[in-house]
Amino acid sequence: MRSITCMTAALAFCACSGQATAKAKDNAAAKPAAFQLNETTWTYVDKKTKVRESIDADGNYVENALNGKRIDYGKAVMKDGKVCFTSAMTKDGESCWTTSPVKIGHSMNTVSDKGEKLKVTRVPYVKLSKSK
Repeated sequence: MRSITCMTAALAFCACSGQATAKAKDNAAAKPAAFQLNETTWTYVDKKTKVRESIDADGNYVENALNGKRIDYGKAVMKDGKVCFTSAMTKDGESCWTTSPVKIGHSMNTVSDKGEKLKVTRVPYVKLSKSK
């Protein structure tokens, strides 16, 4: 009888352990992945200039006016749910903006750490060259 009780207890423990593992896997699967800005392109209007900005697979960004004029380029990284840009053209330092997952063709309002506001629209990815 004691061996049956021990086996039953062992089976119950294994079953509970398996359920806990399955539940942990379900929770991990339900948690959304962090938003990635790499290989995305955005359009917006900044100081009356229509702008297109692309971030490549390595986190390099290029910002051009739609007329082709170079505005800026540098490095973009995600930090604490914000995208932070560091220009290679200026010595302004890092500029961080709020962000959220946005599908192509949709817009979001974003705010910089300095309080600047922009409405940006995600468009199909276009790789832009920083040489212009």
